[in-house]
Amino acid sequence: MIEQQLRKARHIGNILVATDGSEFSESATGLAIEVARDCQAKLTVMTMVPFGEDLEMVGTHALRASQDKEAQARLDEVAARAVAAGVDCVTSIRYGEDPAQEIVAAADEIGTDLIVMGRRGKRGLARMMVGDATAKVVGNAECLVLIAPRGAKMWQRGIVLATDGSAHSEAAAASAIAFAARCKLPLTVVSATTASHSAARKAEALSAVEKVAALAKTQGISGEALVEEGHPNEVVVAAAAGKAADLIVVGSHGRTGIAKILLGSISERIIGAAQCPVLVAKPL
Repeated sequence: MIEQQLRKARHIGNILVATDGSEFSESATGLAIEVARDCQAKLTVMTMVPFGEDLEMVGTHALRASQDKEAQARLDEVAARAVAAGVDCVTSIRYGEDPAQEIVAAADEIGTDLIVMGRRGKRGLARMMVGDATAKVVGNAECLVLIAPRGAKMWQRGIVLATDGSAHSEAAAASAIAFAARCKLPLTVVSATTASHSAARKAEALSAVEKVAALAKTQGISGEALVEEGHPNEVVVAAAAGKAADLIVVGSHGRTGIAKILLGSISERIIGAAQCPVLVAKPL
């Protein structure tokens, strides 16, 4: 299973970045340009102009024209930066009421391999740390989603993978190995246990990290396997800080994830607390 995921994860040909002009989306666009250049991928830069029944009323034409002009200017600025970096780039304005819905629809239409977006945007917070649109995109997108905190940069020091042996973790492992190999970076594989876990559960956690670390070594990747006691999100974020890693890779859900929940609570907490970009993966 993980080998199949790995074959898919190696190919990042189409990247979509969503921008709304906020500080977080500015970080996302800069990161997307760097990743597209590194992967030699095509970059689509999109933004959404609000469009609903209330904006179809008579007298809104001037407002719509102003919004279109502002949106295109925002896209043109990002596209110019991308082209200057040697990245093949196109722009897209979407019209709708739900940013997450438009981002996912755009990704599906162009066959996106990776969506890049800010941790939150202009609309404020429907959650404490992760914006509502971001959580919805992670939950509904069929591809990888890379979440950029403020000031995010391309990873250069190391990658931390959070794993619990679930199918979502296997997808995350494949992506972590693929990016570590591409960027020639060390990979730290981390799992968490609690004091209440049985010896069998702790042995299972150790087996999970060792399995991924062994596969990484076959791909020429250096690194280590760690099992720490504590809350999983805190263990992962602390491991990234301790290893000076600048990318965390997680599955969208863990062992106890429920399919109807868009984003697992542990993954959401990691995204909210991480000081570096977080890549979220799902099974094929």
